[in-house]
Amino acid sequence: MTHELTAPRLASASSKTAASAGWWRDAVIYQVYVRSFADSDGDGVGDLRGVRSRLPHLARLGVDAVWLTPFYVSPQADGGYDVADYRAVDPLFGDLSDADELVRAAHALGLRVIVDVVPNHTSDQHPWFRQALADPAARARYHFRPGRGPGGTLPPNDWESVFGGPAWTRAPDGAWYLHLFAPQQPDLNWEHPEVAEEFASVLRFWLDLGVDGFRIDVAHGMVKAPGLPDIGHGAQATLIGTEPLPFFDQDGVHEIHRAWRRLLDSYEGPRIGVAEAWAPSSERLALYVRSDEMHQAFNFRFLNCPWDTTAMRTVIDESLAATASVGATTTWVLSNHDVVRHVTRYGGGPQGLARARAAALLMLALPGSAYLYQGEELGLPEVADLPDAVRQDPAFRRTAGQEGLRDGCRIPLPWSGEEPPYGFGPGGTWLPQPRNWAPLSVAAQTGDPHSTLELYRAALELRRALPGLGSPDAGPLAWLPAPEGLLLFTRPGFACSFNSRPEPVEMASPGRPVLSSAPVETDGRTVLLPPDSCTWWAL
Repeated sequence: MTHELTAPRLASASSKTAASAGWWRDAVIYQVYVRSFADSDGDGVGDLRGVRSRLPHLARLGVDAVWLTPFYVSPQADGGYDVADYRAVDPLFGDLSDADELVRAAHALGLRVIVDVVPNHTSDQHPWFRQALADPAARARYHFRPGRGPGGTLPPNDWESVFGGPAWTRAPDGAWYLHLFAPQQPDLNWEHPEVAEEFASVLRFWLDLGVDGFRIDVAHGMVKAPGLPDIGHGAQATLIGTEPLPFFDQDGVHEIHRAWRRLLDSYEGPRIGVAEAWAPSSERLALYVRSDEMHQAFNFRFLNCPWDTTAMRTVIDESLAATASVGATTTWVLSNHDVVRHVTRYGGGPQGLARARAAALLMLALPGSAYLYQGEELGLPEVADLPDAVRQDPAFRRTAGQEGLRDGCRIPLPWSGEEPPYGFGPGGTWLPQPRNWAPLSVAAQTGDPHSTLELYRAALELRRALPGLGSPDAGPLAWLPAPEGLLLFTRPGFACSFNSRPEPVEMASPGRPVLSSAPVETDGRTVLLPPDSCTWWAL
């Protein structure tokens, strides 16, 4: 018999244990890329009022918190990650009252709000850096160095920008300044006491406004190795997260995080810190989530894992072991605003979508917290055919760094309608939407039991109802024997089967099927698992 499975109607979002002291430990947190979520004023760019208007979608989806990408005053050289004023909203996105109203509206719907903070670098338009360019005596807050070679015409060392090219730019008076990203993003010198004082003040400003925590951009990057030593070879961006580097994951960053944890703990809440940290091993990453540091760190190893069950099980086991060793919980993520969407990474087309749906159920079944990137609940693919003329990723204009194709995962969302802008706003869109996205819109998928949106809604509803799903405190994850290419594990009252093979696989039924990414056939004793699928079972 074939089962078309969806979750039953269960408790509302407000009934989950999100109000408990450790709400983040099994939370599902939804990333909003503000520029591309919803536009309220018709300029084609998403804004805070647009986000506020669409919060009911997130509440219905069943997430616990919303993470907002930067909306601060910025020249937008890197999508707002070049901040000129950390305490003000850029007019492109609204004003401070819009931020305040968004936080209040989210809280009224039972959603917590996490905002980005960017402490590794500022904009080159920040008052500190403008002062530094004008007055060499005011440069200690940044990394200025004399050049090498005849007349100091060569950069101070061989470090490369993550966006490609050298990590140094020469100021008009001949000195060089460090920027691990775009030249418009000069790196701060965290050995200067005023830097730490300023960011403590910034955190307090937003905590006082009511935010529930911070996602810390480049949390591994604020401290550089003494002397800024050469690395000795190129293609350094390819080493991030795999090899030790003198500009990332230095031990000194942990004292900064400890100070921030003390600040967070001084507020009612709790308020949390989430580290965007690239580290060369699960053990190094776990250091960021020790009991006196951040509450969570992104698990990029899971995101980067290939479609291979042996590799997946290794990453899952090592991730759980590493965080357990410091008393923390693991996070799971499949996509974000910096990587190719996982529908496309998994092959694109029908196969990529099937795999993306299966991977989502696998992720949501694992103990810990899950991060969703806007649009993945719609099964959006990467837009890979954008004309060069419309691309805005700063890395696209540089060489020898990242591919510079991040625009493809940042296309504004389709909400309703048959033609662009698909309800994104009353005007156009800052990046063009594909002409074939009408079936992928929120309106088109709502109520369709076969849609990816309804699969996510059902999965999040079940995750709230079954203690063996998500909660790191419900009991251990136990692997069971399974045919090659399959994963099968149990947690109290629950089992999860995952078939990565391109053909159906028959096996003994582990229980009563409650949700599957594709129709399963079972007679109660055996089950025929569809290819590229994941199924949840009640025991």
